[in-house]
Amino acid sequence: MNCDYLMVHYGELSTKGENKKAFIQCLTHNVRHALKGLDCQVSGKRDHIYVHLGSPDIEAEAVQRLLLVSGIQRISPVYKVNREQAELAKAGAELIIESGKSKFKVETKRSDKTYPLDSYGICRLIAGAALKENKGLSVDVHNPEVTLRCNLREDAAYLSLTSYTGLGGYPLGMNGKVTLLLSGGIDSPVAAYSLLRRGIKIEGLHFASPPYTSMAVIDKLKDILAVLNTFQSDIRLDIVPFTKIQEAIYEHVPEPYCITIMRRMMMRLAERWAKKRKSLAIATGESIGQVASQTLESLQVINSVTNFPVLRPLCVSDKVEVIDLAKKIGTYDISIRPFEDCCTIFKPKKPKTHPNIEHVLRYESFFDFEPLLEEALDGITSIYMADGEEVTPK
Repeated sequence: MNCDYLMVHYGELSTKGENKKAFIQCLTHNVRHALKGLDCQVSGKRDHIYVHLGSPDIEAEAVQRLLLVSGIQRISPVYKVNREQAELAKAGAELIIESGKSKFKVETKRSDKTYPLDSYGICRLIAGAALKENKGLSVDVHNPEVTLRCNLREDAAYLSLTSYTGLGGYPLGMNGKVTLLLSGGIDSPVAAYSLLRRGIKIEGLHFASPPYTSMAVIDKLKDILAVLNTFQSDIRLDIVPFTKIQEAIYEHVPEPYCITIMRRMMMRLAERWAKKRKSLAIATGESIGQVASQTLESLQVINSVTNFPVLRPLCVSDKVEVIDLAKKIGTYDISIRPFEDCCTIFKPKKPKTHPNIEHVLRYESFFDFEPLLEEALDGITSIYMADGEEVTPK
């Protein structure tokens, strides 16, 4: 038998109550976008999304695309068959035999409670037909080699032998947009992926310090965004000219406090830019205790410049976990290219890990940074990446 449908399972969307309809509409739109160019039709229903395949040859490609869509819990290739008992039994037995496995079980979900047989009766119907057709088969409900799942609905019965685990989370765009501080290192692209899985769109904000930092960092960021385009098809990256601010900091501030005050300046700029871009929060790739500016004391001092929401999706992840995820999504080899950003170029020998807020405020009073912040905001330039290519925005 040829697979003619993919059944998309919602997972967490089942908990959304009255908001579920909006989530399903958003996910259905994203599924259609992901399958663009393939011969298939997408239909969003309350319990599942159904993808009608125009040809069995596109099944593998369609599954691979859907595995990268947030909000999908599972994807099941299914066979749509008539609900009439004889035809249902015949189709189910045929699939079990075609699997080539000898130990099997049948599971049934009966959405239509008016059907003459209950779930157990449907399982017995299909299993009995398979055993009658092939004497070498046996039912093993505890350790089956293959499980046939039957989803009996009002219009038809949908049979499946396998399923694929999706990204989970929520449909992209359902939870708004954030401004993500994107450095080009290992952590921030993984933070981006974590946000995308939760249905949050991202816009990148990068702080550049030419001539101290190489323009190769921007090429590196483009390649990272090209990978992230797999999960969000179009991403904007805004580049902040940060050189004058850093030079002023290192001219007026004691070296141990330079990183702390630099991060406070970044947070001030990020808040103003995020509000201009109508983002709902700032996001970073910070992990508690990983470096000097990421101790809880440092984060408290840095955060005190804003009451805008700051998301840190990696805050309790260890480096090994982050590296493993970076390798999984394909950003790791790009992130380790030897092109340094402004944080590493100006890194002090002994950064303050437990900064004192009174000292920080006094050091910041040594120079007038407001005109520098405004100049940096006025000098922001933008790059747009869509489907892996740099594009000119419409």
